[in-house]
Amino acid sequence: METVAATAMAMLARGDRQAALSHVAEGCERSDPDAFALRALWRVEGKIVPRDLTGARADLGRAEQGGHMGAARMVAGLRAAGVGGSRDWPGALAALDRWTARDPMAARQADLIARMAIDAGGEPTLLPEPQTLSTALSVRSFPALLTSEECDLLVEMADRRMRPAVIFHEGQNRFVPDPIRDSDAAGFPILSEWPFVHAINRRLARASDTQVEQGEPLQILRYREGQQYRAHLDALPGLANQRIFTFLVYLSDDHVGGETRFFRLGLDVVPRRGDGLLFANSLPDGRPDPMSQHIGMPVLSGVKRVASRWIRQRPADDPDGFGQHEMAGRRMTNL
Repeated sequence: METVAATAMAMLARGDRQAALSHVAEGCERSDPDAFALRALWRVEGKIVPRDLTGARADLGRAEQGGHMGAARMVAGLRAAGVGGSRDWPGALAALDRWTARDPMAARQADLIARMAIDAGGEPTLLPEPQTLSTALSVRSFPALLTSEECDLLVEMADRRMRPAVIFHEGQNRFVPDPIRDSDAAGFPILSEWPFVHAINRRLARASDTQVEQGEPLQILRYREGQQYRAHLDALPGLANQRIFTFLVYLSDDHVGGETRFFRLGLDVVPRRGDGLLFANSLPDGRPDPMSQHIGMPVLSGVKRVASRWIRQRPADDPDGFGQHEMAGRRMTNL
């Protein structure tokens, strides 16, 4: 039997928007969890129905009550991050606990979060001592910032959603192929920032002495043999809310090549699994700092994986943070 979501999406594909809306509304009236989950996605995206993060969180909660595993994962993340309502870290953990017997991913998250050095609100209580690699440009290393098991889970969560790397073109308001990076990439924006990912983001925020809300969605990058990130600056000219820091965490070190090279500094950073690398991107007036130009050197053999988070000057004006456009087009099958 076809699900409410599958039928509604087929109606949209035929151009029958009103029929799709009516079909989902009727499903919600019957308390169909699939209908609630799809309406939540529409409410986050804001194209089919008006954008409503509070309503989306409520719909996901109803879908979770009806046994929808994907909705349970997403609403736990919204509670953890405080999107669509107040932040509720204990509630996010309770949601994981409710699903550990049915959802292996919930069990994995709960297990690793329980081992983290965090307080009752999810804030880190212990961080590795940073090592200064450069003073000409602020470049610091954080040895063993993530455990091996945490690296494994980030890789596992990302691999199923990997796509060729793209960038969001502000002028065209769409994604375009990345002209200087030929890796694959997977992001964790609003509905994918599950409690485990959010806890990692809070660790990066504490280590960088910034607010978690200043960070763009965490990305996982995968470089196969021969792939690279050519010379570039992470800060962008004229950006009103500048990318002041980049935080990288190396998720693998069983490859050859792939160093992060700051050629103006004469500095090569060799990936070591679990290590974090934090560097500044901009000058005091907000312009990109030429000294921050760097290269992800070609991978000579094996596969390099790295987590990346760009940190802005201040939190986003939008209540769900940066990366709303990354929600567009999510399929029910990817929940």
